[in-house]
Amino acid sequence: MESSPLLNSLFRAMRELRLHYDQSAVEVGLTMSRARVITALARMEGATQAELAADLGIEAPTLKRQIDALEEQGFLERRGMEGDARKRALFLTVKGRSARISLFMDRIRDEVLEGVSPEEQVQLAVVLERIAENAAKLNR
Repeated sequence: MESSPLLNSLFRAMRELRLHYDQSAVEVGLTMSRARVITALARMEGATQAELAADLGIEAPTLKRQIDALEEQGFLERRGMEGDARKRALFLTVKGRSARISLFMDRIRDEVLEGVSPEEQVQLAVVLERIAENAAKLNR
């Protein structure tokens, strides 16, 4: 079977990014997975766990473990939702909104995309989205 340079590069980029991210995230007390949750929640505060899981494309039980840990660390909190006491909305705390976390995320993004033009980023996003859609079909 022939090797795909594109997929090999994609897998290598994912490995390197996760390794760097996890090592660097220690300075703000987060793992890559937890930082992703905080970043997503910053865009959609007040979301339920199910809504956030759908946005992140992960299973609810996996997200629950991340949310439990982030709540324990003081990065987010669960609040009851008006009209449905069984549902809980998620909100960042002051610590979760910390400029340090935002600056950390911006720095990582800038470092990873260094030398890649905005046009190349758009082209690559289109191709990667197509690959993601094809991969999703494999799971059906």
